Amino acid sequence: MPAVTIRNLSDEAHRALKVRAAHHGRSAEAEMRDILEAAVRPADRLRIGSALSAVSRKAGLTNADFEALEQARDRTPAKPMSFE
Repeated sequence: MPAVTIRNLSDEAHRALKVRAAHHGRSAEAEMRDILEAAVRPADRLRIGSALSAVSRKAGLTNADFEALEQARDRTPAKPMSFE
């Protein structure tokens, strides 16, 4: 797992981070991980599987439709690309 060093963090920010961590009952390091996770992976992010499921429900597709598509699918292996 990668390690990150944060340089030039002000004393005020470090103290506030420690207070926040104590309030949540965890270490300052765990608090920083939680803050970073929340920043880069917001709870309201688009989840592709959920979006595709919603589209298929809205279109009225059923499992029978997907089975028909699977049966009609061309199963011929693709030819490798040639650069010659």
